[in-house]
Amino acid sequence: MANKVDLGSLTPHQLKARRRRLAQRLGDPEFMLRGTLVSQGRRCGKPACRCEQGELHGPYVYLSVGRVTGRARLLYVPATLAESVRHRVEITAAAECVLAEISTINLELLSRRELD
Repeated sequence: MANKVDLGSLTPHQLKARRRRLAQRLGDPEFMLRGTLVSQGRRCGKPACRCEQGELHGPYVYLSVGRVTGRARLLYVPATLAESVRHRVEITAAAECVLAEISTINLELLSRRELD
């Protein structure tokens, strides 16, 4: 998060209040979309096409997802949906930062035996 605070210097009450404020920022999970947007040019495979000489078609937008197997899966994002997808990916990244900070606060509370 932008405001790095020494959680050890906060009281349990302050930590719980901070956690509550962070949780309110999470927003609606229906808008979440995990992944990374990438822009790529493509070859069409037609003989004598300009892309065979290196002038690729595109660029096209793809959503990279699924690194669980060690290999990313690319999903084509139509130009009409690119801004919406970009916004959802940003919402998700911000929510993951908030969740990480909430987890850190909970770890601090646990270490003090104040987790409820």
